[in-house]
Amino acid sequence: MEHNLPGTADLADYLVDLSNVVRDRSLGRPGARSLDRFRLVVRALVQLTGDPDVPVYPVADKSLLGGAAEFTDPGDVVLLRRWIEEGLVEEVGDADRRILELMEMTSATHTRAVTGDLLTGHRRDFPWIQGNTDRFLKPVVRTSGSVRLLPLDMGVRTEAEISRSDELAAFKKQGLLKSSQQPLSAVINRFWRCPERRCSLYDPRSGRVLFPRMRRGVATCEVHGRALADAGPRPAMAQLKAMVGGRVAGRYTVEEGSRTGVGRNPAGGIALYDVLTPDVAARVSREHVVVSTTDGILLVRDVSTYGTRMRTAGRHGRMGPWKRLPPHEDRRFAPGDEVELAPGVVLTRSGRRFPAELASAWQGGAAGTSAPPEASMPTSLA
Repeated sequence: MEHNLPGTADLADYLVDLSNVVRDRSLGRPGARSLDRFRLVVRALVQLTGDPDVPVYPVADKSLLGGAAEFTDPGDVVLLRRWIEEGLVEEVGDADRRILELMEMTSATHTRAVTGDLLTGHRRDFPWIQGNTDRFLKPVVRTSGSVRLLPLDMGVRTEAEISRSDELAAFKKQGLLKSSQQPLSAVINRFWRCPERRCSLYDPRSGRVLFPRMRRGVATCEVHGRALADAGPRPAMAQLKAMVGGRVAGRYTVEEGSRTGVGRNPAGGIALYDVLTPDVAARVSREHVVVSTTDGILLVRDVSTYGTRMRTAGRHGRMGPWKRLPPHEDRRFAPGDEVELAPGVVLTRSGRRFPAELASAWQGGAAGTSAPPEASMPTSLA
C-alpha cells in the first residue's frame, strides 16, 4: 500500500481524512481505531479508478496518535508513526482545515477528498462546501466487508447549524463536554478569575465571554495554566444581528433583565437609521420592536405603527412561513428565528447561544445530537 502514498499533496489524486477513516467503526475490524480501515479505503480507490498505483495523500490530526492506546493493533501505531516521520502522512492540528486548504490549492485539478464528515463548522471559511456534490467521497461498507466510495452530498447548512457546530467544537476543545456530549453547565454558567493579577482573560469587567480549559476536572487558565477561582454567576446574554439587504449591518448584545428597543431611532436602544435608505427608513417605526430577556429566554414584541412579521427556525434550521406578530404581545425569539421590520430589514438571533440560555437548552434536550471532530475553534463566544 505504501506505493500509493507519494508523500506530497501535489502528486495525489485523492486526499484522505485519515483520522475520520481510522475512527469509523462501521468499517473493517471492530475497535475504536484501526489502520485496516485506511487499507480498505485505498483498495476502494483502486477499484474506483482502475489504477493500482492511484496516488493518495492522507492527513491526520495530532490527536490520532495521541490516542494510541485505542488502536486495536499496536503494530498500527508503529506503522503510522513511521509514515508520519517519512512524510507519507501529514500530521496537523486540524486535519479537516488542512484538507480543505489543499482542495482549494488543487481546485484546477479537482482533487477529491475521502471523509465521512460534513464539515459544517468550516463552511464560513470555505463557502464552496455548501451544496457541493462532487468533491467528497464517503466510505461505505458492503455486506462482504469491503468498502465502496460514494459521492457525499454536503447539502446546505443554515447559519444557526454552522454556529452550533462551532459552539460544540469550541466546548470540546476546552474539555467542556461530558461523555454524553452535553456541556458542563456548572462551568459555563460562571465567571472565572485567574490568580495571576495581570491576567485579564477572565475579568468579568472586560465583558469577554471566555471559557476556561478543563484539565483533570479543574477550570484552568488558558495562558498561565493555574486553577481559576469562581467569580460568580455569568448573566444570561444573547446576540442580535441586524440584516439590511441580506447583509449584516450590525451585531448587538442584550443581557438578562434588559429591555431594548429596536427601530429607526429609539431612545437608548438599537438605532438603525444610519444603515437604512430614506425610503426604507420611512417604513420603520422610531421604536419598532422591543426585545427583552427573562431567565435566559429572549422575547420580542411588536410596538410599531407599520406591523412586524416573524418566521421561526424549525428542525435542522428550516424556516417556517412568515407570520404577522400580534401587536404588544411577547413572542419567544430563538436562535435562527427572523423578525422583519420592513422589506429587506431583518433582525435575527445569532445561531450561537450564550451561557445561561445554552445550559437551559441542553438540560431541556433541545440541543444537537453529537459533537464534530476536534477542531481549532475560538474559545471566545462573544
